[in-house]
Amino acid sequence: MHATIQAVILGILTGGVYALMASGQTLIFGVMKVVNLAQGALVILAAFLSYSMFTSWGIDPFLSILITAPLMFGLGTAVQWLFLRPLHREDAALLSLLVTFAVALGIEGVLTLVYRTDYRSTRPSYVDRSWRIAGYQVGEVRLAAFALSLATLGGLWLLLSRTRFGRSVRATVQNPMAARLLGVETARVSALGFGLGAATAAAAGAVYGMVYSFNPNSHYDLISRLLSVVILGGLGSLGGTVVAALVMGVASSLVGSLVSPVWSDFSFFVVLLVVLLLRPQGMFGSRLRGAL
Repeated sequence: MHATIQAVILGILTGGVYALMASGQTLIFGVMKVVNLAQGALVILAAFLSYSMFTSWGIDPFLSILITAPLMFGLGTAVQWLFLRPLHREDAALLSLLVTFAVALGIEGVLTLVYRTDYRSTRPSYVDRSWRIAGYQVGEVRLAAFALSLATLGGLWLLLSRTRFGRSVRATVQNPMAARLLGVETARVSALGFGLGAATAAAAGAVYGMVYSFNPNSHYDLISRLLSVVILGGLGSLGGTVVAALVMGVASSLVGSLVSPVWSDFSFFVVLLVVLLLRPQGMFGSRLRGAL
């Protein structure tokens, strides 16, 4: 019983990390209906940037987010403006898959050129520390990452629900044509939405680099997990993404602890398959356009 509860605690904390990584993917799909295959590569890019700032200049990974977030926002905005905006509307959904995958390959190529294919890990002094609460181990980094995830997702929710930009985003999600008729610059909103989704990868990358080892090829495994989380939660549903990430994290941790670590990753796809067989739109998805 003790091992099961410990696995659940670890799964919840890990789920917070996945929620942070997948939130940008959900936001981008909600705004643009683009399945961004480059999101995993953006997270790995941010992990390398955080790693470099820590090893070269001694900047704490959590503090490095203040530097990498604006950089990733600018990169995301540029990618949308240069490569996605010119796509013809009738083919945008399909072509965006090819474009974002090409962007992911480009990021991978640059990272391989600079860092080679060696695995790296960001190792601040506190990375292996843990607290013992009621007899259970709680890792400091994972707990801090969970708190960061809640803060980021809370800020994202406030931005979308309480600001003029958020209203523009929701209008674009629900009916782009009507939004344009009402004066919303949907092209600008899409660029900023993509940039915001990329900026969340900065926080996710800093955390990912402390929790997992990574190399330029790590985005392939990562994007499959992120897509599983986003689809399970319901495409475009930010709240659904959080719940799905927690479910996936707990399921993976329980399987790894009680069955075998070999099967822990596979549990992502088993849970996804079961839910989609019962509810094809995901747990919180809607058959209608827009769910943010």
